[in-house]
Amino acid sequence: MFNLKNIVRKNIWNLSPYSSARDEFKGAADIFLDANENPYGTLNRYPDPQQSKVKEQLAKLKKVEKNQIFIGNGSDEVIDLAFRIFCEPGKDKALTFSPTYGMYDVSAEINNVELIKQPLINDFQINMNQLQPYLDMEDVKIIFICSPNNPTGNALNTEDIEYILENFEGIVIIDEAYIDFSKKESFVSKISTYKNLIVSQTFSKAWGLAGVRVGAAYADESILKLYNSVKPPYNVSTPNQEAVLEALSNYKIVRDKIQLILQERNILKQQLASLKTVNKIYPSDANFLLVNVDDANAVYQYLIKKNVIIRNRTKLVNNCVRITVGTPEENQELINVLKKL
Repeated sequence: MFNLKNIVRKNIWNLSPYSSARDEFKGAADIFLDANENPYGTLNRYPDPQQSKVKEQLAKLKKVEKNQIFIGNGSDEVIDLAFRIFCEPGKDKALTFSPTYGMYDVSAEINNVELIKQPLINDFQINMNQLQPYLDMEDVKIIFICSPNNPTGNALNTEDIEYILENFEGIVIIDEAYIDFSKKESFVSKISTYKNLIVSQTFSKAWGLAGVRVGAAYADESILKLYNSVKPPYNVSTPNQEAVLEALSNYKIVRDKIQLILQERNILKQQLASLKTVNKIYPSDANFLLVNVDDANAVYQYLIKKNVIIRNRTKLVNNCVRITVGTPEENQELINVLKKL
């Protein structure tokens, strides 16, 4: 049975978090002389360390409580803090399914945590027949599941994820960076059911705020208390919080753009399928397509010369390139250039 205290590093469990001036006083006032700020300027005051307004809006949108939301400096902070909270460096391990998002590997190395990478099977799904020994390993503290997965584009089977949640006594982090482009239901609705679940999302993809660097995690309050204890006191700037609030207030525009991207994804897929250099286009629940071509290196270098940049993923999936869905004009220019290859 999952017991949070057994998973958390002892020094983190006993940590007394830094208390900032804006944590100790919350509210409006005429004069602030508590945080050693410069009294002059427009960005001279520290941001809200708890991002209260952002959480209020997200709580309404996601139908969760404010205390079930963590706001981070990109979803990469959510990943890094997980290693720091749950894994003893040089001792504990984490698990993910390969090929997948590369930051799990980088963050694991930074934190001196071994990351086990179980290969996905042919349809880019979890090999459940070989998973059980890892679920039983006491030193495996975190499982990272990217769904929809990057770079493959597909969502992983819901039943497989639920089995892991029910049979693993550690933390399960579901990275839903691309969930807004998928027909699959988000696991945010299940954070009250599974106490070991953390769902990570981002404003970088569907929300069009990659330059803002804001991510969110949804989990049980007891887990997020630890996150808020370990994070830097002012981890999300005032301008970035304001950008997110503006996007949240214009959610209809965001939804319309998502639909446009999905329409373009279908058109792009059809056009790519007609090209002689394209062998296969994998199913996608994201805003990109993983495409198998005759020679990924040659296609990539050819497109660079034409000032069209895609991602060469042949080191992860042989002879595959990853193509982000752009504007209709960008997508058509890509096709026009590839027709001449």
